[in-house]
This record gives sequence, structure tokens and C-alpha cells, in this order.
Amino acid sequence: MRSSPSIVPADRLDRDIYLVLEDFRARAGRAWRETDEADADLETVLQNLLSDQYAYPVRIVSFNAIEGWSRDATSEVADALAQRAADTDAEVSSALQDFIAANATRRFDMQLMLPLRGIV
Repeated sequence: MRSSPSIVPADRLDRDIYLVLEDFRARAGRAWRETDEADADLETVLQNLLSDQYAYPVRIVSFNAIEGWSRDATSEVADALAQRAADTDAEVSSALQDFIAANATRRFDMQLMLPLRGIV
């Protein structure tokens, strides 16, 4: 069998890629979210999670096709989200709080911002 060269330039694959498994609930079940190639890096995934681009994240995997490895990055991402939310006082949805609580290896202590009624 002949092997043919890849039509994808190798330098575009020589990086860590992160994909998010999301639970769409009864509407569609679980699925790996379609992601633009440029948005599959860790920083963009963290930003998208914090800005509620994913309603119910379940698992995050990372891989590098050129280096030939893949791994479950769920705990790493949950820890990074907890740290980023605490450092920036970001508002965190209840679904994301649940994701962090279920997967972080460190304690997630964050004071949630609650609206105060009648305060002028």
C-alpha cells in the first residue's frame, strides 16, 4: 500500500489542541463541539468557557498529532478556570461552577457576586 503525503501542513498540527465535550441535555445529548482550528488552543478554550460559550462542559481532551499523544485535560482546565475566575472576579455560571467542583484538583473558593436590592 502506498502512503501519500498529508495535504495539511505539519506546522499547523504541531501544537496542543483542546476539544470540549458538551452535554446538550435532552435536546441532543453529548457531543464534541465543532471548533475552528484557530480556537482550539488552551487560552481560547478557557476564555470561551468563562464567557459561557459552552453551556454544560463535561470533559476536555488535549492532543498533539505530531508528537503523537493525547490525554484527558479536564482537571487541568478546571483548575485553570478556578484560578482565572478567582484572579479576575469573573462571574461564573452555575453549570461552570458545577464543572469546576466536579473536576478541579484544588478547592474552588470564590465569593459570588449577588445583586443587593434597595442599596443606592
